[in-house]
Amino acid sequence: MSFADLGISQPVVRALAQRDITEPFPVQKMVIDDALAGHDLLVQSPTGSGKTLAFGVPLVDLVEPGGAAVSALVLAPTRELASQIVDELHSVARARDLRIAAVYGGVGFGPQSAAARKADIVVATPGRLEDLIARGVVSLADVQILVLDEADRMLDMGFQPAVRRIVSQTPSERQTLFFSATLEGATGKLAAAYTRRPRRHTQDPPERRASDVEHRFVHVESQSAKLDRLIAELAGEGAERTLVFVRTKRGADRLVKRLRSRDVASVAMHGDKSQRQRERALAAFENGEVPTLIATDVAARGIDVDDITHVVNFDVPGDRDTYVHRIGRTARAGRSGAGVSFVLADQADEMRAIARDLGLAPQFDGSRNRPARKQGGRPANGERPEAAGGGKGSPSQARRRRRRRQRNRVPA
Repeated sequence: MSFADLGISQPVVRALAQRDITEPFPVQKMVIDDALAGHDLLVQSPTGSGKTLAFGVPLVDLVEPGGAAVSALVLAPTRELASQIVDELHSVARARDLRIAAVYGGVGFGPQSAAARKADIVVATPGRLEDLIARGVVSLADVQILVLDEADRMLDMGFQPAVRRIVSQTPSERQTLFFSATLEGATGKLAAAYTRRPRRHTQDPPERRASDVEHRFVHVESQSAKLDRLIAELAGEGAERTLVFVRTKRGADRLVKRLRSRDVASVAMHGDKSQRQRERALAAFENGEVPTLIATDVAARGIDVDDITHVVNFDVPGDRDTYVHRIGRTARAGRSGAGVSFVLADQADEMRAIARDLGLAPQFDGSRNRPARKQGGRPANGERPEAAGGGKGSPSQARRRRRRRQRNRVPA
């Protein structure tokens, strides 16, 4: 099946072919026909599945160029993701003479305001979009198509009130395309509120071979001992491009300085960095100029680099979903990778529970941990598995949550 078979226009098909994109990914095959037919969509799809073109290609064909105001709006949780969406859609939008603009914080208002005034399609983070609306730069009264990308992360990041205000300014007769890694709980309620008679599509993450992701859980004696262990990992065989997760912004900057004092090059990405600083850091990481990127979870939402060989949890993740999201940044596009977690003694029980919930058999000695198939489940593979049930209200879980909140006093 080709994009033309799905009903995509020839100008867009040619623009995709010039980028050697000729065969649709599974999620694109699922949703493009329904999107072109004007249906609202609820799409559950993992990161890295090709969902940007799944909503972007039909969006470009549905919007008519030369409108007096914004015709399509894409909301994204982070500035990195908004920028990547615009980069991905720029060539296909140009094929239909459509103007597309990115709107996000961390940069001056002037250039963004000028671009947004002329745009047919705006890709925006909620906060900066509300700023431009308040300034009279952007009106949403003529929006025909609304896309919410990574809607679950927008909820996680506290954007629900802003999203609600923004959606209320769009026409009730709009078409809504709702993309999320999960459609359960609060995300499902949000999806139901913003869509009408939607078509629902779920793309299960493909099962990976057990050898694709190597999960290692390494006991460390103290917080200060992690540095030597990290340096050893960075110098290890096959560690070509490594993404290191820390809990706080301050911790990211501190770790870069400590690595620099040991002649190890790295760069940091977190919410206190300006957009220009974040773009420079990501570019240096992507082009191999700096092989190690230190990031908080919030900043890492926009990182989409296929050839990350190692992910290191310098600070352990707070929960199962965070572990899945972090480790899912390696072993992508058919490659193999490794996920390494540094675990202090008082974190062992919590980390062991997360690992076992994912079908792993954790051994805190650096040995290889292969995903083990659970009855009725999938092997843990770095993608988002089925939602776990039960156990959240137990006293031990509550105690662990209290300890976690105490450790997380400085937000990422």
